[in-house]
Amino acid sequence: MNTIALVGNPNSGKTTIFNALTGANQRVSNWPGVTVEKKEGYCTYNQRRFRIIDLPGTYSLGAYSEDELIARDYLLKNQPDVVINVVSATNFERNLYLTTQLLEMGIKVVVALNMFDEAEKQKIGFDLNTLAQKLGIPIVPTVAVGGKGLSELVQTTIDLSARKNKPFLRLSYGEEIDSKINTLEKLLAADHWDYPPRWLALKLVEGDPDLLKLVQKTLLDLPAAQPLANALQELQAEQEKLTLAIVNKRYELITRLTKGSIIRPPKAPVTLSDRLDQILIHKWWGLPILALIMFLVFQLTFKVGGDLLGGLMASGIDTLGQMMETLFEKANFPVWLISFVTEGIFGGVGAVVEFIPLIVVLYLLMGLLEDSGYMARVAYLMDDLMRAIGLQGKTFISMFVGFGCNVPGIMATRSLEQEKERMIAMLINPFMSCGARLPIYLVFIAAFFPKHGGSVLFSLYALGFLVALIMAKVFSKTLFTGETGQFVLELPPYRWPTVRNVLRNMWDNLSGFLQRAGTTVFLVVTLLWVLAVLPYGVEPYSAQSILGRIGLFLAPVFKPAGFGFWQAAVGLFAGIAAKEGVVATLGMVYAGAEEGMALVTAVQQAFTPLTAVSFLVMTLLYTPCAAVLGAIRKETHSLKWALFTAGYTFALGWLSAVLIYQGGRLFGL
Repeated sequence: MNTIALVGNPNSGKTTIFNALTGANQRVSNWPGVTVEKKEGYCTYNQRRFRIIDLPGTYSLGAYSEDELIARDYLLKNQPDVVINVVSATNFERNLYLTTQLLEMGIKVVVALNMFDEAEKQKIGFDLNTLAQKLGIPIVPTVAVGGKGLSELVQTTIDLSARKNKPFLRLSYGEEIDSKINTLEKLLAADHWDYPPRWLALKLVEGDPDLLKLVQKTLLDLPAAQPLANALQELQAEQEKLTLAIVNKRYELITRLTKGSIIRPPKAPVTLSDRLDQILIHKWWGLPILALIMFLVFQLTFKVGGDLLGGLMASGIDTLGQMMETLFEKANFPVWLISFVTEGIFGGVGAVVEFIPLIVVLYLLMGLLEDSGYMARVAYLMDDLMRAIGLQGKTFISMFVGFGCNVPGIMATRSLEQEKERMIAMLINPFMSCGARLPIYLVFIAAFFPKHGGSVLFSLYALGFLVALIMAKVFSKTLFTGETGQFVLELPPYRWPTVRNVLRNMWDNLSGFLQRAGTTVFLVVTLLWVLAVLPYGVEPYSAQSILGRIGLFLAPVFKPAGFGFWQAAVGLFAGIAAKEGVVATLGMVYAGAEEGMALVTAVQQAFTPLTAVSFLVMTLLYTPCAAVLGAIRKETHSLKWALFTAGYTFALGWLSAVLIYQGGRLFGL
């Protein structure tokens, strides 16, 4: 089976082509950085089956970020039959930098000149035959969103895969650099490498840190160890000059290739995107407009998802629970089973699921902002603010992804070049309010702040973001010092959001929520239910149960924050497994408060408005769920940072809740 890899700059439409070819439903957004790891799918064309690999979007194939390494290592070690290089037609010259690096590898390449319709709107003309001859590779114009040109792209790829000869761009980098490359190539050819010797020699001269470490690590075992060590030492003395010279030569080649083959209007036409950007990313009112847009998003979430749809879902779950209880009683099912289903499943898991309408509305609105191209502008707007705390605008992309789920948010930090930025971005991402926290917020808002739901929800999201910025500043001054990386981001054109993309992105978030509710939350509730009804002879869900005793042991920790009772303690404890477990546990332990208004009433009796605020802040800031801690451990390759995150976030959440409660008491609240 032939393998085809998709490679391209961020936001070039690569994942859209992947979905169109494979019928997959990978997340697509009108902003960069969506693909953070390789995805695999299959395509059947003329009764032939192909494996399609979607690699992370990258501007180059260096070793400056995780996504660059993932893409480069796959291409060189797995050696796909053909690479489809997806290139944005509106930024053809800059996209060609990646194309030259692919050709340097000696890989069979087909260029998919995507967004061709956008280039036509900007009156950009192409002499595709001349460009293809100069590059030595086929070029196929495509419009991935509309599916145009994809059949021709697949057929061209099949034709190229059948050819035996591979293109190899043997660019001259000047007599001095060419001599160094030739010398290293001969020395490296004496041993076996996972990479072509010529390409490896080029990257060593270019100063690739990852490959330099690889060669130095195996230096003693090489036949030409001493001459190679001497050659590498000579390179280090003039590394910066050599790196800049190679980069300049690539851009000179791009200029020669495109000269006379691309026709741009003398004056670029003013597009709708240009006119909108004059307002939406303005120096002074860009950020206030962003705040207003997000405030309206949360207001609409409550008006539509809560007021119009929320009651229907709560009533439906309540009715279904009563029907199941009646059915089980008529069938003479054991009392313990009836208790488990009605109080465990419907009281616990049901208390989480009933908030689906608000989650759907929130992520539909977020999806509209993403697919319109506005969120890429937000990253640009945030750059100055991020630099003030030691980061850069691209960090905001991983933070925004964290609003859906912190796990992909942490994975999205792979696109950051600097180790300092990656580490800080991972450590602050748990403060982004993920979808799993929404049920907690919504229960307490319904109980104490029903008339100001949108404002309270907006405030919680904003507080999490503010705390993340503060901690980023602290970390950049203490644990991770150093320079901030450069911010390079392509601003896509504004476009009308497509229904398919918006629904797909909403479903990505909702399906993850439902999967956790049906797996992790169900298991947590089952375990807690068993602990809540044992030992035999005690009143279920009482302080004398095993769960109650655990809660009584933990409760004193939270007494200074105003919620030092065992039900709140076990709820927070369950939230470390999955944040949905907080509401699920509260819905179960309050006997009779299974879901809907019954749970809201029970919360009103146990909390006050002040303790409700301190509890909300605690759940916003305290230890992230186990899946997030696992992601941090995986991405940092260290258990230390996962444990550090668990500890410092708990301490920060507890301290904030205590300050709010004790401060409120001082003011007589």
